[in-house]
Amino acid sequence: MAEISRLPGPLAERWDWQIEGACRTVSPETFFHPEGERGPRRRAREAAAKAICGSCPVVTQCLQHALSVREPYGIWGGLSELERELLLDGSVRQAS
Repeated sequence: MAEISRLPGPLAERWDWQIEGACRTVSPETFFHPEGERGPRRRAREAAAKAICGSCPVVTQCLQHALSVREPYGIWGGLSELERELLLDGSVRQAS
C-alpha cells in the first residue's frame, strides 16, 4: 500500500487526471502482477501495460503521483516498481 500520509487531499481537482487515463478501460491485472509472477510472463505483462501508458494523455501526472506517494506496486506512469525505486533513489535520471 502507498504511504497514505503522502496522498493528496480529497479535493476532486487533485484526482481528476485519472478520468483521462488510458488504463481506465483495461483490467487492473495488466498493471499489477500476481504473486510469484516472474520471467517472460512478467516481462510480457509489463510491456503490455507500458504500451498502454505510452499512449496515455495523463502519463506525466500518473508518474508524478506514483513518485510522490511512493506507489509500491504496479506499473504507474509507464514505470515498474523497480524503475520508480531507482528513479527515487537517484540511480536513474528522469527524462525532462
